[in-house]
Amino acid sequence: MREKTEMLHFRVSPQELARINQKRHEIGIHNMGAYLRKMAMDGYCFNLDPKPVLEISSLIRRCSSNLNQYAKRANETGSIYAEDIKDLQVRLDEIWENQAELLKRLSDIR
Repeated sequence: MREKTEMLHFRVSPQELARINQKRHEIGIHNMGAYLRKMAMDGYCFNLDPKPVLEISSLIRRCSSNLNQYAKRANETGSIYAEDIKDLQVRLDEIWENQAELLKRLSDIR
């Protein structure tokens, strides 16, 4: 049995249809009905770019790997090199900067 039994009908201008299709394609929804239902019920749709999150994940992975190498060296030699600590600080600062930028972009979504 079909759940969606009710129909809505409305008219738009060619310019409005072009804008609707443009927005629908921008967020990656191919089905017009799905897009219009989403917009009617939630009022907005947005497509998040995963690149900033993937960049932060990559930086964290590299930091973690380096930290493990530093810990291994410290356990073997009994000392930590100052340049290793500086490198780790730079990488952590980069993570914080990327995270702050991502949070700013997310908070700007209206």
